Amino acid sequence: MTYASDPAPRASGAGAQRYLDAASSEPLHPAAREVLLAALDQGYADPRRLHHQGRSARLLLDNAREVVASCLGVRTDEVTFTTSGTDAVHRGLLGLLSGRSRHGTGLLHSAVEHSAVLHAGTWSGAELTGLPVDRTGRLSPATVRSALAEAGSSPAAIALQAANHEVGTLQPVTEIADEAGDVPLFMDACASAGCTPLPAGWAVAAASAHKWGGPAGVGVMLVRKGVRWRNPFPGDDRIDERGSGFENVPAALASAAALQAVVAEREETTSRQHRLVARVREQVALTVPDVEVVGDPDDRLPHLVTFSCLYVDGEALVTALDREGFGIASGSACTASTLAPSHVLEAMGVLTHGNVRLSLSRTTTEQEVEDFLATLPRVVRALRAEVGLDT
Repeated sequence: MTYASDPAPRASGAGAQRYLDAASSEPLHPAAREVLLAALDQGYADPRRLHHQGRSARLLLDNAREVVASCLGVRTDEVTFTTSGTDAVHRGLLGLLSGRSRHGTGLLHSAVEHSAVLHAGTWSGAELTGLPVDRTGRLSPATVRSALAEAGSSPAAIALQAANHEVGTLQPVTEIADEAGDVPLFMDACASAGCTPLPAGWAVAAASAHKWGGPAGVGVMLVRKGVRWRNPFPGDDRIDERGSGFENVPAALASAAALQAVVAEREETTSRQHRLVARVREQVALTVPDVEVVGDPDDRLPHLVTFSCLYVDGEALVTALDREGFGIASGSACTASTLAPSHVLEAMGVLTHGNVRLSLSRTTTEQEVEDFLATLPRVVRALRAEVGLDT
């Protein structure tokens, strides 16, 4: 797949808008844009049909599946396109629990899983057991070993994210899968797929295309060959029996193009992002009083950092920074609109209010980061002054 070069660099300085919320959604990759426009004219037909247009759509869909499989290091027949990352999480976890129903109804999960995992487990009627994490948000293999030893019967499954969506901490998926033995592991990789290679050991996984620069509305469910997975929803006579609904062929192909480009660029991009995030972690702690920078400082996603400011409302900080031209996130990454405290930060035992999550896109520049670091202390001081605090 070939694609156009990146757009011209964005303006910096006063009045410029700097997007620092790529963990919510990465801007559309030029590779995805070019392929999407071309595929709209070629991939509109039903890929199940035998006429020319149908065969053309089927070839595009098969090509998208092959590219995604190659980029993620899995078999082509292990890839299913879904309507979103959330759908991939729900379909993947519920299908795993359904396929394991005769082994029990227990679901062990880290206390910092995304709400999509928790909602799916609750909806299924599974007996959920949340496992504690350390102050960086990491679940230890020893904790899993103890939980399995204490369980009266073998759980149906274990749910563990590849990396935390709020603080970026990478999870020891492979080590915990080794501890789990015959108990299959469901892995939510929506925050990390494309950004980092998938770890080994999981049975079923989920990813989200708009997190790596593909179009929104495309998820990827991965089911390892031989894993006992049963469709938890009504079946549909489509190309892939694990999915349902008319396949969005252009979007699937564009998602594959973006993933291929991101993986090709990954070494350079992640090296630069690691360095910039390390700079943010260091400078925020030095220049903003009463702040806590959370998550693992090293073993983490390269583009994401979260910190909490005492005596400052997180939503007020987001609004003030937006007025300064910086788009960032606050609150729980999955329930920010409810203004509820983050269950992730709560489980970690760190500050749950006044927190912001900054996440770099693939095109974020060093100057944009420096502009943010120069602006943040002034904004925090102003907000604290509004409530009578002099810092």
